[in-house]
Amino acid sequence: MDVVVVGGGLAGLVCARHLAREGADVTLFEREPAVGGRVRSRHEGGYTFDRGFQVLFTAYPAAKRELDYDALDLRYFTPGACLARPGRRSVLSDPLRDPGLLAESALNREVTLGDKLRTLALRRRLSNVDPEELFSGGDQTIRAALLERGFSEDFIEHFAAPFYGGITLDRALSSSAATFAYTFAMLSRGRIAVPAAGMGEIPEQLADAARGAGATIETDSEVDSIDGTTVSRGGESVSADAVVVATDPKRARELTGVDSIPTEARGCLTQWYSLSEPLDCGKRLLLNVADDAPNHVVPHTAVAPEYAPEDETLLSATFLGEPDGSDEDLTARTREALASWFPERSVDSLSLLHTDRLPFSQFAQPPGFYRDLPDVRDPEGPVYLAGESTQWSSIQGAIESGRVAAEAVLEDSA
Repeated sequence: MDVVVVGGGLAGLVCARHLAREGADVTLFEREPAVGGRVRSRHEGGYTFDRGFQVLFTAYPAAKRELDYDALDLRYFTPGACLARPGRRSVLSDPLRDPGLLAESALNREVTLGDKLRTLALRRRLSNVDPEELFSGGDQTIRAALLERGFSEDFIEHFAAPFYGGITLDRALSSSAATFAYTFAMLSRGRIAVPAAGMGEIPEQLADAARGAGATIETDSEVDSIDGTTVSRGGESVSADAVVVATDPKRARELTGVDSIPTEARGCLTQWYSLSEPLDCGKRLLLNVADDAPNHVVPHTAVAPEYAPEDETLLSATFLGEPDGSDEDLTARTREALASWFPERSVDSLSLLHTDRLPFSQFAQPPGFYRDLPDVRDPEGPVYLAGESTQWSSIQGAIESGRVAAEAVLEDSA
């Protein structure tokens, strides 16, 4: 059986691997010079810049199944976060994983004691839930779900908004509560990490596995159109027994005509900076409690020293949506925020290294979005969909969709 996979992101690579393992003759076309889709890394001057701010939740079931964590040489964030506002920083940690900071977290004034107890109760409840069951039944916004469970406005504004705003790219917390519950469960069961050589190592590992199974991967190969199972690219046509479309949602809708593929976007902008000295926040995210300019700052070299030349400090700051202003304006906003958070030190040496603008970083996920997502078999004929747009917008959704698409192709061909 000949199968063409269109798109070399996580979904397409996993799909190609599974099909090739089962004996299919698989060719994958990726329009970019490298595989990975939105999960890529750029290496320049000894620095590693991940495309946007990307991290791996190690408890994701699909990631655990498909990836070799030891080979990725993961570097881990410390549980919890550093909550920052002008003139004040405080740590909100996970007392079950970081008991040494139990007292400091208990005395944190940004959230109430009741909120901390409710967080522990929610963790216990979600620790035994099948996460896939969360995407069924009723739904509401993240904000409504937190209020319904008794969380205070302080907790919502000072922690949930910047932290889950960074995950869903929606500081208003108007996204589906199912996405909150799923990611909260994953954080309770695992850790946040990045590979030592950058997030781009994840698709590279998947590509190596697909090639090892017998798949052919062609980069710089943009598919122009699909007619049945005939794929046109660069004036040439390739015929197959089945085609799997694993591109970004907008391109997938163009190629397949499936109108239920979600294309409403949520974007972000991430800037990467050097700084003369590391910040005093350890391996934790810095969450902006006061406003969203920027939403959060990541001390990359504290987590993964390999991201920069020896003795260099690398930070990134992420702004949600498509912020106004030039790269220099946004750098000035980050410098101003850091100066207010760390008044005891100078941040004048902050220097911009790289900017990533991602107008389509995720598709919008309002309450109940999962009821309207397309099915893997929605295109006409032996054409299939893979990609997070058939699951939910995450590394978990992308990887899982690749396996599901491959199983559908194999089942139908049998």
